[in-house]
Amino acid sequence: MATEVKLPQLGQGMESGTIVRWLKSEGESVKKREPLYELDTDKVTQEVESDLDGVLLKIVVPEGEVEVGSTIAVIEADGAGAEAPAAASEPSEPTAAPPAAEAPQQPEQPAQAAPRAAAGNGDASSAVTIPEGGRIKASPLARRIAREKGLDLSTLTGTGPDGRIVAEDVERAPAGARAAAPVASAPLPAAGEVEVVAMTSIRRTIARRLTEAWTAPVFQLGVSIDMTEALHLREQLVERIGEGDVKPTVNDLLTKLVGVALTRHRPINATFDGTEIRRHPAAHVGIAVAAPNGLVVPVVRDADRRTVQEVARARAELVGRARDGKLSREDMDGGTFTISNLGMFGVEEFVAVLNPPQVAILAAGAVKETPVVVDGEVDVAPLMHVTLTCDHRAIDGADGAEFLRTLKALVEQPALAL
Repeated sequence: MATEVKLPQLGQGMESGTIVRWLKSEGESVKKREPLYELDTDKVTQEVESDLDGVLLKIVVPEGEVEVGSTIAVIEADGAGAEAPAAASEPSEPTAAPPAAEAPQQPEQPAQAAPRAAAGNGDASSAVTIPEGGRIKASPLARRIAREKGLDLSTLTGTGPDGRIVAEDVERAPAGARAAAPVASAPLPAAGEVEVVAMTSIRRTIARRLTEAWTAPVFQLGVSIDMTEALHLREQLVERIGEGDVKPTVNDLLTKLVGVALTRHRPINATFDGTEIRRHPAAHVGIAVAAPNGLVVPVVRDADRRTVQEVARARAELVGRARDGKLSREDMDGGTFTISNLGMFGVEEFVAVLNPPQVAILAAGAVKETPVVVDGEVDVAPLMHVTLTCDHRAIDGADGAEFLRTLKALVEQPALAL
């Protein structure tokens, strides 16, 4: 029986996706849970697996943008390989567009089709050579890095599951692995020539979401926090960690204390969908991360209930996956508040744009030794300026001010968080 393959909705709010390439050809047999095609969504690129066994009779959409629910292929479920019915072969036209530009290097794990592991832990002794002439097993990220570097995947040895080539294999590839003919790429612009950079899916998503956020009626509140006790606590925590454990950062401590403050000020720990405000009981704090292809916001869940060290471990794992392009959609969904910290770049003060549907975001600057007056005497203290951006549709000024007052007290006296 011929079955139409529809483009699945791999996350809340997903309306379309871009088919990058098919991993199977027409007439080729397909097995359930075997990678069928690569899909670029608004946040990640992933391999989508087949939901059934059979034969791929027809590829309706070879590549390009497609709306969720559109027919993209036809599979003969019983494997007989009979001709597909005309109605199945000629479905209503999906929304197709020219191939999208390079997508963010971030495979995800959708509920409908869990992708293969993106990286292997084996050493060189367990590597499996890809057979010549066969379909090369490689992660989407590995394929993209190979294209950018002009490497021939068939010359590489995969160390992932079943000999799959992962990103680390491409990064470690010797110069001799380069293809005889370099991969076509845009030439470098001549002096004075305008360089045109196509919008990737993640940049289009950032543009769309931030444009939506910019239309919200927002206000900002700022306060300077004395970081003396926080820095001292952080030093004590670093001294107590075990060998090889993650060193907690100032931002890890801030994430923990923000989580505690959010549970005490529910109006800030909220989301707004345009019709109703939802105030959440647990603080799931997003951490803005500058990934290679754009800004992503992985979420540290239950930040209020975790220890600082547990927050540090979660943060290190999430940031590592973000920079390797291996975040799943689950890593980024469900946030109730976001912290954007540019202190490591020396930025002392800035305003962050809302991350809808969240109703507030905190911008944290660098810690700077600053003259302060204490009991009529001039002293020097490490101060950090933070700015809270609030959606006035869900939050009043007093709500934001009370939250900042609590956060300032917790950071200046961390024991208050107990």
